[in-house]
Amino acid sequence: MQRFASAREAALTLRPDQPVYCFRPHVLIKDADRFMKMFPGETAYAVKTNGEDLVLDTLARNGVSTFDVASPGEFAAVRKVAPNAQMLYMHPIKAQSDIRLALETYGIRVLAVDHEDEIAKITRIVRALDIDPASITLYVRLQTKGHAAYELSKKFGAAPAHAIELLQRSDKIGYKVGLCFHVGSQIEDPDTYENALRSADWVRNRAGVPLAGLDIGGGFPAEYGNDPKRKHVEMPSLGQLMSRLRGDIKEYGFGDLPLVAEPGRVIVARAFSLIVRVLLRKGRRLYINDGIWASLSDSWTGKITLPARFIPDPAKKLRHGDVEEIVPFRVCGATCDSVDILSRPFWLPATVETGDWIEIGHIGAYSLSLRTRFNGFYPDTFVEVGTAFDEGSEPEGFASLETMAPPQ
Repeated sequence: MQRFASAREAALTLRPDQPVYCFRPHVLIKDADRFMKMFPGETAYAVKTNGEDLVLDTLARNGVSTFDVASPGEFAAVRKVAPNAQMLYMHPIKAQSDIRLALETYGIRVLAVDHEDEIAKITRIVRALDIDPASITLYVRLQTKGHAAYELSKKFGAAPAHAIELLQRSDKIGYKVGLCFHVGSQIEDPDTYENALRSADWVRNRAGVPLAGLDIGGGFPAEYGNDPKRKHVEMPSLGQLMSRLRGDIKEYGFGDLPLVAEPGRVIVARAFSLIVRVLLRKGRRLYINDGIWASLSDSWTGKITLPARFIPDPAKKLRHGDVEEIVPFRVCGATCDSVDILSRPFWLPATVETGDWIEIGHIGAYSLSLRTRFNGFYPDTFVEVGTAFDEGSEPEGFASLETMAPPQ
């Protein structure tokens, strides 16, 4: 992998026509270490957030020994770089063949459930393989609600009364049992974890079975940008959340239980940026070599604002407009699909032209995981960059998601 001091140096040296991911391993290590030091339990990195080999390998070599996995592909990805890592199979609904693979081939012994039929599937395979149920921990996923950019209880989770039944059923079979929940992704309200812990406490007190652990899922917000045309909403910092969380865990009496968290965004978001090139400018519309079917699918939802840095092509001598003026551009992706248009504008210097580059920051979470091969476009070029995106000059623009109608 080629190494550069900055993304700007990479762009001007390589002059790439294809998107380029800028990987910052030192930022990944720093953010993972910060989380592990703050959380009073086991940190299980959520592989779905970014399962690239270079990410998993960097984490495994720098203190992360537990991974939250959801599929055979993720089992294999973790085992490839970390043969001795523990894997927690926290997808609540699984194919029977995947359950067998997890138990028999990968030796996974921690699984999540949110329905009695899932317990029955697991039990059939456990008995067929002659595995002692007491060697397996089933975490019952509790349905919770909170304020987050991406709410994750619409699809999974048992209502509190149902969770009690599932705990009792699993305990009767002979499994060790725990409780888990997932408050959503990119939470916005510090009360979110307290509400979930209160519900977990209610279930625990009525289930009457010993708990082997509590998994609080993910949700810890990553740092993104702020839309220049909207009122700045102050997100809770990781330090604030952790201070509050530790107090809530103690208040509800979970401090003596083994605790697990499944962070994703907060660990990997800042570790990557993306260099895209302007293929064509039509008035206030920019056509770039990435889009909703590739790295920008997560930002397309309108939930986050990504900081962006303008990298002008020095070969272009004549420019129009004021470089200090930041204006909104409608942004179209590289594919021939007419829906490949971002739902909100990018705010960039008025002088941006065909051939210039834009570095989009804090794009490490989900951008790589969700990219597709649609239309034959698949960004897969990586360079290593030594300077964090936040260092040096301030970003000149924003991959903005402002609610005003974008220019045509």
